[in-house]
Amino acid sequence: MNDLSEHFSRTEFACKCGCGFNTVDVELLDVLLALRSALGPTTINSACRCPAHNLSVGGAENSQHVLGRAADIVVANTEPEVVVAYLNDWYPGELGLGSYSTFTHIDSRSNGPARW
Repeated sequence: MNDLSEHFSRTEFACKCGCGFNTVDVELLDVLLALRSALGPTTINSACRCPAHNLSVGGAENSQHVLGRAADIVVANTEPEVVVAYLNDWYPGELGLGSYSTFTHIDSRSNGPARW
């Protein structure tokens, strides 16, 4: 059962180490829901990370994942650079967006936009 929305459950956002950290930022969830509505099914590869797990996967020291404000996602049949382009158009001057070869990073950072 999806306990956060029709399309997402808290377990999808949980830290992969099993520690139980599963905080989900409401703004991030809203962005993911809008993205799914526009582009289609969206899979969360990684979201919340406790500091130890973030370190073990080589995450940035000040990662938004540690704050429950980031998700690495895949949108079905859509290349990451297309996802970033859509989000950049929809949320100009907002969000952290990163395009990687196999996924897109989205975060709802509060200190201004970031792109990579």
